[in-house]
Amino acid sequence: MRCPSCSATDSRVLESRLLDQEATLRRRRECSTCKTRFTTYERVETVPITVVKRDGKRQPFDPHKLLLGLVHATVKSPIPADDVAALAADIEAQLAKRNAREVTSEEIGELVLDRLRSVDEVAYVRFASVYRSFSSIEDFMGELSRLAGKKVSLPLS
Repeated sequence: MRCPSCSATDSRVLESRLLDQEATLRRRRECSTCKTRFTTYERVETVPITVVKRDGKRQPFDPHKLLLGLVHATVKSPIPADDVAALAADIEAQLAKRNAREVTSEEIGELVLDRLRSVDEVAYVRFASVYRSFSSIEDFMGELSRLAGKKVSLPLS
């Protein structure tokens, strides 16, 4: 690290502090040569993820879009907003751990469904209905059957 005043390479760290939910490290430094104090920031550099859509188009992964989908699925559930945000961050972290430059939208959808299944079944069905494009009551009943692990039949009037 070079001093911004004299370009010397020798400095000492005075203070370190974690920021942004421990994603960034802020350091206050002092130049050993000219005694100028300055701040540096350290972040982990991640490889950007590209999402391959069903139609073959590619677009950058958007964590906000993931969070928005989870918010819509959990809108009337008892899940606190902080837990929904943590769920989105956890899914994003799991994608980053794969070290793959590309991920399909189907893979993301299945990760979301796996997490929602264990958190809230109603939110799971809401998300599945949009993600899997349900078009009939049979689609809903089939998903409920898989969720319940048994065959569900429509009541007869």
